[in-house]
Amino acid sequence: MRLDKYLKVSRLIKRRTVANEACDNGRVTINGKVAKASTEVKVGDVIAISFGNKEVKAEVLDIQETVKKETAGELFKYL
Repeated sequence: MRLDKYLKVSRLIKRRTVANEACDNGRVTINGKVAKASTEVKVGDVIAISFGNKEVKAEVLDIQETVKKETAGELFKYL
């Protein structure tokens, strides 16, 4: 699954366009490498997102095309 879509589906970022912009600005990394929005995400990857002076790290636990809002948190684990 594409990185921008995963960020939206997992609710790490609320909208896909915002996820796209974050990737384009170099604020998202996968396993320590700056990632484009089109980068494929795999189970076990560690995603880091920089929001201003705060950084969020999460490990990918599952990948699904669609998921309910209540269960979106099961797709990743905060580190």
